[in-house]
Amino acid sequence: MKTVGTFIVYVSVLIMANPAFSQTEKEVRWLDFNQLGDSLKINPKKVFIDFYADWCVPCLKMQKEVFTHHKIIGLLNKNYYSVKMNVETKDTITFGNQVYTNERMNKRNPVHQIPILMASQKNKPFSLPAIVLMDENFKAKARYFQYLNVEQLSEILSQ
Repeated sequence: MKTVGTFIVYVSVLIMANPAFSQTEKEVRWLDFNQLGDSLKINPKKVFIDFYADWCVPCLKMQKEVFTHHKIIGLLNKNYYSVKMNVETKDTITFGNQVYTNERMNKRNPVHQIPILMASQKNKPFSLPAIVLMDENFKAKARYFQYLNVEQLSEILSQ
């Protein structure tokens, strides 16, 4: 009898701890590019990339008001691998058998190579906020360069 009771408690704990069974998740499961590369190899999925900087007011507003909203958290965690990257990082990142650095680290606008490659606008300087949506094959499908509220981002993520 003791074994059956222990088994039921064990299974209950596992089910409740599993995010798939929880009613609402409290935050977006953000990955870095290293984790993304591994995840895409195992299970291809759409990718959502948020490029930000600590000084970017609209970026901070999105982090505080949009990426904490239960609807956005649910859409991102269910349908996308979500990556958040500070464009001014000094980290060397290996992704897709390539090495990326911040070649502008000691310059006035120290934007890392990855956001420059993925989120630049034609004939315009790099700007934030910058969001890139990729398909399951890691091909860019859309780019957004403005603050998006919950309703706007929800509509984009539901397509």
